[in-house]
Amino acid sequence: MQPMLLALILGFSAISTAMSAELPPYRRPDLPVDQRVADLLSRMTLEEKIDQLHQCGVGDANPNNLIQRADELRATYGSFMTAGDLALRNALQRRAVEQTRLGIPAIFGADVIHGYRTIFPIPLAQACAWDADLLRHACRSAAESARADGLDWTFAPMVDHGVDPRWGRIAETFGESPYAGSVFAAAAVTGYQEGPQGIAACLKHYVGYGASEGGRDYSSTEIAPQRLWEMHLPPFEAGVRAGALTVMSAFNDLNGVPASANHYTLTEVLRQRWGFQGFVVSDWGAVQQLIQQGYAADEADAAQLALLAGVDLDMADGLYRQHLAGLIAAGRVPLAAVDEAVSRILRVKFERGLFEQPFVAPSALTGAAPTPAQLDLAEEFAARAMVLLKNTGVLPLGPEVRRLALIGPLATDQAALLGSWAQQGRAAEVASIEAGLRERLPAGVSLRGAPGCPIEGGGREGFDAAVALARESDAVVLCLGESAGMSGENASRSTLRLPGLQEELALVVAAAGKPVVLLVVSGRPVELAAVEPKMAAILAVWQPGTRGGAAVADLLLGRRNPSGRLSVTWPRTSGQIPIYHNMRPRARTGKEGAYQDIDTSPLYEFGHGLSYTTFAYGPIRLARPTVKPGETLTAEVTVTNTGKRDGIETVLWFIRDPAASITRPLKDLKHFESASIAAGASRGFRFEIDPARDLSFPDADGHRIIEPGEIILFAGPETARFNVGP
Repeated sequence: MQPMLLALILGFSAISTAMSAELPPYRRPDLPVDQRVADLLSRMTLEEKIDQLHQCGVGDANPNNLIQRADELRATYGSFMTAGDLALRNALQRRAVEQTRLGIPAIFGADVIHGYRTIFPIPLAQACAWDADLLRHACRSAAESARADGLDWTFAPMVDHGVDPRWGRIAETFGESPYAGSVFAAAAVTGYQEGPQGIAACLKHYVGYGASEGGRDYSSTEIAPQRLWEMHLPPFEAGVRAGALTVMSAFNDLNGVPASANHYTLTEVLRQRWGFQGFVVSDWGAVQQLIQQGYAADEADAAQLALLAGVDLDMADGLYRQHLAGLIAAGRVPLAAVDEAVSRILRVKFERGLFEQPFVAPSALTGAAPTPAQLDLAEEFAARAMVLLKNTGVLPLGPEVRRLALIGPLATDQAALLGSWAQQGRAAEVASIEAGLRERLPAGVSLRGAPGCPIEGGGREGFDAAVALARESDAVVLCLGESAGMSGENASRSTLRLPGLQEELALVVAAAGKPVVLLVVSGRPVELAAVEPKMAAILAVWQPGTRGGAAVADLLLGRRNPSGRLSVTWPRTSGQIPIYHNMRPRARTGKEGAYQDIDTSPLYEFGHGLSYTTFAYGPIRLARPTVKPGETLTAEVTVTNTGKRDGIETVLWFIRDPAASITRPLKDLKHFESASIAAGASRGFRFEIDPARDLSFPDADGHRIIEPGEIILFAGPETARFNVGP
């Protein structure tokens, strides 16, 4: 290097170092985050600290936006909820960093649940693809679009354990397996937060929300401590281990102590046992709702209880903003508790680089329609998530079908395919089922449609036209299910029966005598016991997102081979709820204790899903008959594609411990793997069993127990037995 050039470089370096030294420590990205947090905290007034603990909605979430009520939106507020308005976001941020004494940036969040402008399948359906990498890519894609519109943070993934389909928010869960939920929680957190355009993830709803009594949203939950550790906490712990920056406290009362004021779960478990360093945000109005739940006497009491339990950021109700100063003055809340909460929020802001890059520059993705790459990913995910529940041979539709009838209220409904959390998704950009079929049907095949009846309400005046059309056709595609708002938050149902007159429509159409393919568009399993025997095939479409109609067409026509498998048990009737794969054994088996009017088994088991090819499992091979703690045991199984088409097979590995000090589930999922297998080919699948991870179970305080004894291992129809040594 030339001496003059070296001198210039060293000179610039010296100037840069001098300038950096002049900045306050919290402004220096070269310093450790903890040092920056401590320095900034030492400079803040009590009012500035309390403002950092307040979050409010603007724009679409609150008509009193920046322009209309600027005096009510303090520039020192810690967080805002807004989406789809980059100009508003940057204007609010400019006030925060340029018109305040310390220039602390706000963090902007919104519900990016299963896509942003491009909408992917609902999470319950995503889990049916059994592909954590595919989920990670979808979350990363959603994060990139959300970031381009100014978001720093998403209130996702939702990792509640759900086994009651009456609860509308089961649509947002990853299903009933705590193991699968843990894998998908980690994948979603990684996807949202990775890359230069990542956004902070938020694990919700912590904890026990999915066990709401009667499937009624916001209700109390009674969960035995051992069950809490075994079923509900694992996905949250997995998300924390994956690096989730935030957690959202839940609405529900948990065993008499509301989750948003529960010191045991929020502090003792989350922070002290798991070492969580990020911040906890309440769900919308959850602090104020402590009064309604009978836990807090008034608003000040609610603010005190929530903060001291471990809720750092108060969403929407403003109780921290209104009452913390008075609570501190009265000695009811120590200043140290406020400082700790503020420190956690500041730490996340520093870690996300908001102090260095507070603004979001417009990009090609800002407010943009879905890109071709995003649409391809959405279509792939939708197709992989759909589950073929039944097929008597009518699918895929063959050349003998020249006249196809498309019947039902969901055939042309674009909005229903988006689901309840579509964020910036637009119905006009959705490929409906009718559009997908018209685009991809072979030449010479006619497609005629009739709605038959509305999704709910209405009369039978459309039945005659639907039946006449069915009689004139070679086959019928019947599209039934739910509208977008029938599942999701505040969308509980007392029964899983098809809404309105849809069940009756299905029966009269089937009576026309033509093969009927039922497409179920829904955010939950629905009751099919009355119509299932009449259907030639049933495809669970779920709420598949922007490219749902195209994915349906490809599956019906055989351009894709179905590979989805249920992430949740599908009951025969609502009266069977709760029913799930990892139930504990009953005291008596067989007909004793069973229902008198229906079969006790589900209509479709967890993990069920058909293909257009067939797979045969060889015997499970174990490396040895015994494994001891500290060792691992390899289990292998060979799967052969015995059909004439390539297909994806998912091997689900379950265990059962038939005799234990705490009774164990009949089958408990411990590992899964999906792979494509060519027609006629075979592939080996492996499960490395770690006793501490896979064979232990928690006691009532979450401590893991490993006991010697026999273990039964399941893969497909095959079983094997081995022993755990002392």
